[in-house]
Amino acid sequence: MEHSHSDRMGVAVVGCGYWGFNYLRILRDLPEVGKLVAIDSRPNRLKEITNRFQGIAAYEDVDGVLEDPAIDAVVICTPASTHDALVEQSLRAGKAVLVEKPIALDVERAEEVISLADDLDLTLAVGHTFLYNPAIDKIKSLIDTGQLGQMYYLYARRTNLGPIREDVNAIWDLATHDISIVHHLLGRLPQWVSAVGSNILGSGRADVGFAVLGYEDDLVAHIHVSWADPSKVREVVVVGSERRVVFDDLKIGEQVRVYEKGVTPLASQDSESFGLDLLIRDGDIISPKIEVSEPLRNQVVDFLECIKTGDRPVSDGRAGLAVVKVLEAIDRSQKLRGAPVNVHVGEPAQVSVDSSSDDR
Repeated sequence: MEHSHSDRMGVAVVGCGYWGFNYLRILRDLPEVGKLVAIDSRPNRLKEITNRFQGIAAYEDVDGVLEDPAIDAVVICTPASTHDALVEQSLRAGKAVLVEKPIALDVERAEEVISLADDLDLTLAVGHTFLYNPAIDKIKSLIDTGQLGQMYYLYARRTNLGPIREDVNAIWDLATHDISIVHHLLGRLPQWVSAVGSNILGSGRADVGFAVLGYEDDLVAHIHVSWADPSKVREVVVVGSERRVVFDDLKIGEQVRVYEKGVTPLASQDSESFGLDLLIRDGDIISPKIEVSEPLRNQVVDFLECIKTGDRPVSDGRAGLAVVKVLEAIDRSQKLRGAPVNVHVGEPAQVSVDSSSDDR
């Protein structure tokens, strides 16, 4: 895809909260970015932005900016419920789009905007920043090269006291990260999910959630998220027969630890016994060297490069769609109090329960 001027791109950031501010900070320092525009409905916030970033244009409404031929790309950092409509509007205006997660709040809308981007030959990326995290890349390399042995299970915890969102529940807000991580590490969707949630803070939506993702070969991943836990945790653990790997996003400088410990079942020598002998390995704990780089910056650079080359971003629309498929199935399972729900590739999730049950 060609953009409006060959040397530097014009980029608009819609929504200038926490994430929008960080996108502006990164974009301002990239040499390939020329015109930079901030869009937010709050005049006071725009004043803060223009005071902080000299030379940035600021507007309260997106419509006029989308008509500007000097704008090549739009970064969307608004509430989740507005994502799909803004993505569609931006694509129809001929702009490449990077939208914060989730790409949409249901599979059908996600598929529609992805198809639109394909039809218009425009770059579409989704803000799953952990796909650009060197620590996650290191863990994926350990899995792909077989250093963990047989994959046993994964689990993730993402807890804190708030912040409570007004438009999505804790699973859509927090588990989105961990679903994208697990999907990236394994390279495939789960076959089924089972999930429960609890509205203990009276927010009107689940502020605590537990989800199990089930794969072939009895591999499972468990995700726990909470807005109501006094302990802030950002952890993903992968357990294999040879090694166990822990990713702790809060442990700066030692985000990945590899435990050279594992257990492998052996067939019992006793033909009369139905038990198992276990081969247990107990070795060192290693903290591999991880490249230091900012995942959000890596994501922005990939997005801008893909606009120039026509390649697909690492976190493209399809990566975003895969996460929404799992989240939609989790919603179904929650309504069924944890009953397993199938996750169908390429079609909406189907409930895997007695045919007499309500399908929604």
